Amino acid sequence: MSEGPRAIVAAHGDLAEGLVSAVSRVAGAAAASRLMPFSNATLGGAELVDALRQAVTTSGAQVVFTDLPAGSCTIAARRIARESAGLAVVCGANLPMLLSFVMASSGGPETWRAAVQKGQAAMCVAEEGVRAD
Repeated sequence: MSEGPRAIVAAHGDLAEGLVSAVSRVAGAAAASRLMPFSNATLGGAELVDALRQAVTTSGAQVVFTDLPAGSCTIAARRIARESAGLAVVCGANLPMLLSFVMASSGGPETWRAAVQKGQAAMCVAEEGVRAD
């Protein structure tokens, strides 16, 4: 399972590193090695695009998971995807989504679409003990 990064997790601050670390704790280091964390910390707009482009190129990733749909990581990733045929951008990354992705045997479009469905299905509100007043 350790063929190297298949995806980049791009997020604000230390979130990407935290998500990849959590994947490692739940699914193991080999599974987590399929993800490359990328932070936008200290990077301006043009620097962010250049650094993310470099990460995509060197890793060979076909998908970039980002934290916010309209955040700087997503804007940069979408800009790169317009120049790079076959690069997908998946917004709103969460742990169930990334676990689904790394546990899949392939990394194509069907894999990240299924991962998005897992991520969405895992969202809920647990209202036990919440008072109406």
